[in-house]
Amino acid sequence: MSVEFRLPELGENIKQGDVVRVMVKAGDTVKKDQPLLEVETDKASVEVPSTTAGVVGQLLVKKGDKVKPGQVLMTLDAPGAAAPVSPTNGGSKAPAPAPAPVAKPAAPTPAPAPAPVSSGAPSGPAAPSVRKFAREIGVDIALVRGSGTDGRISIEDVKAYARAKAAAPSSGGGAAPAVLPNLAKWGPVESKPMSGIRRATARQMTLAWTHIPHVTQHDKADVTEFEEFRKGYAKKAGVNLTVTALVIKVVAAALKRFPQFNVSVDEANDAVVWKSYCHIGLAVDTDRGLLVPVLRDADKKGLKTIAAEVGVLAAKARDKKLGLDDMSGGCFTITNLGGVGGTGFTPIVNWPEVAILGLSRSALEPTWREGEFVPRLMMPLSLSYDHRVIDGADAARFLRWVAEALSQPLVLALEEENNG
Repeated sequence: MSVEFRLPELGENIKQGDVVRVMVKAGDTVKKDQPLLEVETDKASVEVPSTTAGVVGQLLVKKGDKVKPGQVLMTLDAPGAAAPVSPTNGGSKAPAPAPAPVAKPAAPTPAPAPAPVSSGAPSGPAAPSVRKFAREIGVDIALVRGSGTDGRISIEDVKAYARAKAAAPSSGGGAAPAVLPNLAKWGPVESKPMSGIRRATARQMTLAWTHIPHVTQHDKADVTEFEEFRKGYAKKAGVNLTVTALVIKVVAAALKRFPQFNVSVDEANDAVVWKSYCHIGLAVDTDRGLLVPVLRDADKKGLKTIAAEVGVLAAKARDKKLGLDDMSGGCFTITNLGGVGGTGFTPIVNWPEVAILGLSRSALEPTWREGEFVPRLMMPLSLSYDHRVIDGADAARFLRWVAEALSQPLVLALEEENNG
């Protein structure tokens, strides 16, 4: 029988993707788990496998189309196959309403905005993922009226409420997107759609900038001996020990000493979530934009392991091989612009983290030591942080501790020897 092949869920809060490659054509025989197409989401490129063996019938999407989880992508003639279960209904026996087949992708018609209920009225039931989504976009779930059975609230209900709130002049929900003037009046122009990763970056930066009261602290680290140690260790261990890898090691130790930098703010519950794990993100510049893979358990790994994993993650980012898990769960982010230049900058905190460390290009500077000026290699450091949970004095202490640790590579060497 002919079955509809729908786009499965691609990850938490992944709402759409761009088709970058269709790997089959009508009439092709496919096996179960064979990749059918490649979709670029906000976080990574993902190959979507077939859920059954069969013959490709009708293709309903093409390269460049935008697709959403649950959307029908193609039909498959699969003898003996049972009627498909919607990937969005949690595998229950009662099938979820199927979206209408799409001959050509188009933006869905927004559902009517649900009327807000009074603050004292109980909201309908909602899945934990829906409540999490509401918290992330700043919506009070208690004010959303659900459109499902028994008033059950869906993600679309939350989105519709947020749109209605933002559009209302007196809602205080924020201004509508700015409308550009007619730029073509002054000369030729060309409008190009943002890539999935660029859209994700724009949304994430807007979210971070509007939800986090930023402050940036600057300092410098004397990395003269640090550079000598880095090059010597790399030669001895036979690994490419980058500045970023060494700084990850130092920051992991700093987060243990200053645990208030390893938290997230739970605005919905007026709480602070303290993390007992240490996963550090490293910003990687790629031809598709900035990606931030995450190195797990940085506090439990030696320099050689960290150096190797940094190299693997950076290569995966540039080769479009990052998975969704590779870019999730970070506690703190490091962004290194030293290879490009500059003397400092103000990095934006990667929400829901509360701090980010920026590294700029090291340069020789005259430094007063023991009664005379001597040339020392100095690295500018820029720490941006969430002022709701981190005070300026704490930030200054954290950054000074990092700077002093970088200036004493012997401590790193001894720790590495003890751990080895």
